[in-house]
Amino acid sequence: MRNKYIDSFEQAQTESKAVPTFRAGDTLKVAVNIKEGEKTRVQNFEGLCIAIRGEGTGRTFMVRKIGANSVGVERIFPLYSASIESITVLRRGRIRRAKLFYLRELKGKAARIKELRRK
Repeated sequence: MRNKYIDSFEQAQTESKAVPTFRAGDTLKVAVNIKEGEKTRVQNFEGLCIAIRGEGTGRTFMVRKIGANSVGVERIFPLYSASIESITVLRRGRIRRAKLFYLRELKGKAARIKELRRK
């Protein structure tokens, strides 16, 4: 049983941010505010969502992309963070698992996810 004050605070925090519905297996573009000195800029991080965990304001999602020299880069983003400018769903993946950690061992074409076809 949760405290009603905590629930009302979390609801106010989550209502202020528009978040698209996505799940593991979707390809996302996350625009993140980066602060360098006194300047701020927006940097995109584009990759495959491999996990979503938590609930309420503590909800996080993990995005994996293949960087330079075929090195995998993973970042964990808090879903309702103020540093996230926007989240865009580029592709919907057809998967059968909630967590896609097995992709860490796969390389090349074996690490691809089929696209979900709409009727």
